[in-house]
Amino acid sequence: MKKRIFAYIINIVALLVLSLPVFSQGNQGQKAMPKVQTVPKEIFPLYNGTFVGLDLYGLGGNVFGSKFTSSEVSVDVNLKNRFFPVLEVGYGKTDDEENGISYKSSAPYFRIGMNYNMMFRKKNMSHLYLGCRYGFSALSYDVKGSALEDDIYSGEVPFESMGEKTNAHWMELLFGIRAQVYKNFLMGWSLRYKAKLSVKENAHSTPWYIPGFGENKSTNFGVTYSLIYKLPF
Repeated sequence: MKKRIFAYIINIVALLVLSLPVFSQGNQGQKAMPKVQTVPKEIFPLYNGTFVGLDLYGLGGNVFGSKFTSSEVSVDVNLKNRFFPVLEVGYGKTDDEENGISYKSSAPYFRIGMNYNMMFRKKNMSHLYLGCRYGFSALSYDVKGSALEDDIYSGEVPFESMGEKTNAHWMELLFGIRAQVYKNFLMGWSLRYKAKLSVKENAHSTPWYIPGFGENKSTNFGVTYSLIYKLPF
């Protein structure tokens, strides 16, 4: 009986000894497995620069067949490489005559809004963006037309409305591209859909042209093409 128990113990010890290399190889295999490396996300600071732009398209509006001319400067700030709050200040004018009616107006306009960089993960100044704007202009205009027949006094009365004052509000949705061309210099363009919110009507006339918005319609489309400079701070 004792011999059987002793033989049984010897067999168990021998089995454990023979199993040690197998467990050792298994542990070495686990240690040799490559570790999965995680790529850290690019973290941008809050402030990433200020940009100043000059719209060239509005200055050459007459060359492209437009009845309006405008000059416009924009300032925007890069926040987190994703959000670009922007202010646009411009001056628009027109002096046109059609169907015997002449219209003349010139006034400043303002827009404020935000651009969203759709390529914010890339660490460069070139990007695509979507944006929105709120626009406002307070303007005055002159309208002159052909003489009107006076049925009461049998004669002609000149039609003339000078120095009419009004104001206009509108919204814009836009898509744009900004591309770095040399160091801190960039070029960019945007396509804009403009929707009129309100225009103050006058007793004898309505404005035909709204600086920054265009012709006095419910909606308009606009284009900008700008030279942009990133300030060195």
